[in-house]
Amino acid sequence: MASSLTGKVAVVTGAASGIGKEIALNLAKAGAHIAIADLNAAGAQAVAEEINSAGGKAIGIAMDVTSEDAVKAGIAEVKEKLGPVYILVSNAGIQIVNPIENFAYSDWKKMLAIHLDGAFLTTKAVLPHMYEDDRGGVVIYMGSVHSHLASPLKSAYVTAKHGLLGLARTLAKEGAKHGVRSNVVCPGFVRTPLVEKQIPEQAKEFGISEEEVVKKIMLGGTVDGIFTTLDDVAETVRFLCEFPSAALTGQSITVSHGWHMQ
Repeated sequence: MASSLTGKVAVVTGAASGIGKEIALNLAKAGAHIAIADLNAAGAQAVAEEINSAGGKAIGIAMDVTSEDAVKAGIAEVKEKLGPVYILVSNAGIQIVNPIENFAYSDWKKMLAIHLDGAFLTTKAVLPHMYEDDRGGVVIYMGSVHSHLASPLKSAYVTAKHGLLGLARTLAKEGAKHGVRSNVVCPGFVRTPLVEKQIPEQAKEFGISEEEVVKKIMLGGTVDGIFTTLDDVAETVRFLCEFPSAALTGQSITVSHGWHMQ
């Protein structure tokens, strides 16, 4: 049975690696045409070539999601080469770990710019495609269990991920009349390079071993002691993109092996 995403154009930001790459590959398997948008232009092109060599259709786009001009130019290129955007997965993100009293203001601004400004700017850029003739579309923001909870050392990250809930819910209200749905996918700890980097950082800050960071902090709240996988997240994104109605719009879906339940 053909997917409802066949031939639909999807933009995935931060998709040169990690969660974004897995989402892009999964949507491509469903038949979507993919724009890999990333600050790492070479990495974006490599993922696009991987999709194309497997029989899909993809392009790589160099994009700094904190720059309005770069976002506008990137989305214009997507429309020219692939067509109007039907799916946006706003996934680009970084992590900086520090207690509030030591958190550099420049780092705070950088975190919010990438996570929140990037989500806003890419959304604003694709909405004309979705609103035209009420064509509709799907916007997925990559949140976190930290969209609902807080952890020490992550003030900017927690603030940004909470903010995505507000943006998604507002878009769900505004976009409904045009057939646009929006949701936030909230993973638990996924063992990406971003999380690997946090293990020694948290061990140092808390004065515990790296093994204890993994066992107690990252996996202690799960029901099975297992990291959330790239596939767990990608399958959830695909499910929301394929969902046939607005019944789930404006929701946050937690994917955390029970680490957080809501």
